[in-house]
Parts: sequence; C-alpha cells; structure tokens
Amino acid sequence: MWNHNKNHQSGFTLVELAIVLVIIGLLLGGVLKGQEMIENGKIKNLQNDVKGVTAAYYAYRDRYNAIPGDDLRAAARWTTATAPVATSGDGNGIVGVAGTWTQCGPTVITPETCTFMHHLRLSGLITGINSADPTNAYGGGIRVEQSNAAANTGMVVGLNLCFGSLPSKAAEAIDASFDDGNPATGNVRGVQGTNNFDPNTTATGTNYIESTAVTTYTVCKLL
Repeated sequence: MWNHNKNHQSGFTLVELAIVLVIIGLLLGGVLKGQEMIENGKIKNLQNDVKGVTAAYYAYRDRYNAIPGDDLRAAARWTTATAPVATSGDGNGIVGVAGTWTQCGPTVITPETCTFMHHLRLSGLITGINSADPTNAYGGGIRVEQSNAAANTGMVVGLNLCFGSLPSKAAEAIDASFDDGNPATGNVRGVQGTNNFDPNTTATGTNYIESTAVTTYTVCKLL
C-alpha cells in the first residue's frame, strides 16, 4: 500500500493581503496626519509669537511712553535687575542696530535691537530674564530690527519683527496670515537664506519656493 505525501504550500490569502494593505494604509495616513498637525501647530505658534510681541510692544509704549530698547529711563527704572543689568537707550525714537544682523546673546545689551527684548522682559510683558533672542518654533531667532532703507529689501522701512530659519511653507503661511503672501511686497517680507539670514538684502522674487532641498527664510513684519 502506497503512501502518497502531498506537499501543502501555505501563504497569504487575498483576504489576508487586503487586510494587511488596509492596515498599512491606515498607519501611513495616521503618520501623515500627525505630521500635518505638528506643522500646523508650529505655524500657529509663530502666529501667536507675532501677536504676542506686537501686543507687548504697544503695551510698553502705552505704559512708559517710550519704545523698548530705545527707552531713555530704563536703567533708572530697573535698578535691581539681575544680570544683565538694565541699560537705557538714547531716546531718539529709533531702535539702533549694529552694522550686521547679529544674534543677541543672554548678556548682550547693545545695540538697542538686543535691549528691545530685555526691556520687554524686565517689564513683565514677555517671559524670560535676559537679553537673548527668543527662539521660534523652527529653532530660529526672533529679532526686532529697525530699517531706514527705502529699497525693496527683506524689511519694510520702520520697526520690524523678524523670524529666522523658517521653511518655505511656514514663511508663506505667516506672510499670508498677516499680509499678501508675497515675499517682496506689503508689510511682511521674506528673504531666502540659511539659518537666521540677514533681511537687509534684496527680497527673493514674488513667490516662496518649495524644493527637495532645505529652503529657509527670514520673514519680517512691520510692527
């Protein structure tokens, strides 16, 4: 009597494969949705930073009848401030800047563009205890810069609130939130460049550029 051994091949059925594909699709969809939510959250934080610093700036002017950074009476007002000590501005109505767009450190109290944030912190209108630039949601600096140039640069003539190291999507979103979405026109300007790029250069065309390479902007809004 012969015994016939049959080889039974095992594998996934079409139903099982379909279930696996559905699960993979759900996982991918969840990851993409999560990334979108994180990105939207960062952009929302940027918008809140714009509103917060702007509100603090006007509150300071109303309270002290002076411009933060340029305040002539700051040193006399905050005599017990911890390091760095309070430093007065020259009271000429302009927030003075250095020759280049240099980041402000925790103990830097000049030029007045660095003192600006320090005065707001001493007044309790924004958080923090030193003169260092606040950091935005993308790791770049938050600066206030005075522009007196009439040329079409990355800043409008006047006092500008600037955000460095923004990816193009976030830069465009901030511009569109508060202005026309065009980096070269309006009260919000954008300059392409790595890290906290100097906004005192010519604006980059009429569109924010998204590419496979990492493209970042410094975006400035007139206060």
